[in-house]
Amino acid sequence: MDREARVFAESHFRSLEGCLPRRVCPKLDRVDFIEKPDSFSYADFFKGYLLPNLPCVFSSAFTEGWGSRRLWVTPSGKPNFDYLLQNYGDVVVPVANCGVREYNSNPKEHMTLRDYISYWKEYIQGNYSSSRGCLYLKDWHLCRDSSAEGVFTLPIYFSSDWLNEYWDALDVDDYRFIYMGPTGTWSPFHADIFRSFSWSVNICGRKKWFFFPPGQEEALRDCHGSLPYDVTSPTLLDSRLHPMRDHCSPPLEVTQEAGEMVFVPSGWHHQVHNLEDTISINHNWVNGCNLANMWHFLQQELCAVQQEIIEWRDSMPDWHHHCQVIMKSCSGINFEEFYHFLKVVAERRLLLLAKGMGPGKVEGGKGTGLGPQQAAFDICRIAEVLESVVAHPDFQRVDTSAFSPRPEELLQQLEEAVAATTSL
Repeated sequence: MDREARVFAESHFRSLEGCLPRRVCPKLDRVDFIEKPDSFSYADFFKGYLLPNLPCVFSSAFTEGWGSRRLWVTPSGKPNFDYLLQNYGDVVVPVANCGVREYNSNPKEHMTLRDYISYWKEYIQGNYSSSRGCLYLKDWHLCRDSSAEGVFTLPIYFSSDWLNEYWDALDVDDYRFIYMGPTGTWSPFHADIFRSFSWSVNICGRKKWFFFPPGQEEALRDCHGSLPYDVTSPTLLDSRLHPMRDHCSPPLEVTQEAGEMVFVPSGWHHQVHNLEDTISINHNWVNGCNLANMWHFLQQELCAVQQEIIEWRDSMPDWHHHCQVIMKSCSGINFEEFYHFLKVVAERRLLLLAKGMGPGKVEGGKGTGLGPQQAAFDICRIAEVLESVVAHPDFQRVDTSAFSPRPEELLQQLEEAVAATTSL
């Protein structure tokens, strides 16, 4: 990030006047297609898509050097089962059954990649049908569980990735995934975890995306208040079941070809179908541009938990603590861990600024490629959100006595650093 982009970003957030970025969205009739890497800079993406929270599609030219596009795919453009079996056959992977609805998702089982590919071959031979159902390999943590060296190169546009920076620092998890499945596999209607951004690259195959801008999903709720499982279902046209459906604009539709890369903005609900046998690499990520969305989402999640067990509020000792425990179990994070997430990222940015480092790696990071302008922007965004966190009544009930630094101390450090970087 250069100074011009930082000034542009700070002006953008001032103009929101406390509104969430995810709710600020102009009406679109198409998704932009970015053709040439040489003429599209990080600043172009940052100003044109990341800040305004708008989707776009990058051409296959952006991923043509990836090892997975060469090794995981046959000359005819199909999944290279032999290569995958030779290199990852014994890895245990999660597999969802697309033909079975479990709440608004699909039940999962675990099997070796070898067994899944055996199923996949049989499914193809059976004219894309099987008594075992339509199985979709989803959320395989290749980078966490195996060597992903040479598989892909992180695009510079997505390099400010706090979510994976944090989990890499803990060395226990990540939000980098492989998806693969035959024609007909699909992901039901959803918005991404923590209201993160995501990006998705087709290594081979084709996908059909249905995008709904933030807020449009409310008009799709049924008479019981539930969001749809499948936005292509004819039942969505029944005004008795979906009384607000006419208030929802048609989705933005995108057909993603092999090698192309889709940017999914924060809070955009979407549904995805594989039109061919497809392999994709997907990352979820959070940074200063959607941090406020993540914090808003976590507050909503806690409210939902509290409503579920409100009847025990007066009789259950440590009711508020139990709400946080349940929240972490259901959502993967609670207020305490959110503070630690902010702390890890903030301390790295403060260290970079204190050392006066130029563009390069933050110590202990994995090539985040941060320079001082990006670090200054980051601490400004963290300070704004942390101020809201510290003031939240439910966070004030969290025992922070053992935190180092204490939240108020970290906030003061950040505010002082923000003031010091004004002229940077």
